[in-house]
Amino acid sequence: MTVARRGLLIILSSPSGAGKSTLAKRLRAWDDTLQFSVSATTRAPRPGEVDGKDYYFVSKDRFFAMVAEADMLEHAEVFGNHYGSPKGPVQEAIESGRDVLFDIDWQGAQQINNSSLAENVLSIFILPPSLTELHRRLVARGQDSEAVIAGRMQKSIEEIRHWAEYDYVLVNEDLERTAADLITIVRAERLRRHRQPQLVGQVRALEAQFGELI
Repeated sequence: MTVARRGLLIILSSPSGAGKSTLAKRLRAWDDTLQFSVSATTRAPRPGEVDGKDYYFVSKDRFFAMVAEADMLEHAEVFGNHYGSPKGPVQEAIESGRDVLFDIDWQGAQQINNSSLAENVLSIFILPPSLTELHRRLVARGQDSEAVIAGRMQKSIEEIRHWAEYDYVLVNEDLERTAADLITIVRAERLRRHRQPQLVGQVRALEAQFGELI
């Protein structure tokens, strides 16, 4: 069966508190066929976590072997544990016409843009309307101390400096409008010519019909 279109590898990045996770949920609520990429990790499973659903739990040796064999689209070390995005399931999804969603930072985005699946990437950066508003949102969460929030704010500056590396940039001042804009972007990108392989057959059929008419 011919796949109607190639899938998208959708990257969402933003500083902490800019609304990336909420917007990802809105995007999946709009189209529940969108799937998050399942990461591989060297850390031990937590209670209730399922291998292959929450994470792929692998040994350090296996993880480093996947990196060496270019089987990771992106990877990083976080608090002594290693995390990465296996290429195989993402490639299979894209070739089957399914879109895969990545909630990652600019470093992960750079790695994917340098991978063999770069041509399938749609990258979107979410900016806060101001640093004052970003700080207010982090405080309103009620999850972190002032010291942690200060660290997140400092990291936000580094994240924001990479905004120009993305295909689209949205300023999340109003969540409803930003979510609508995000959906519009995905709709349009799905219709790009190179993502619709069936168009070649459609055009050839039209040419054949033209030949029959003259």
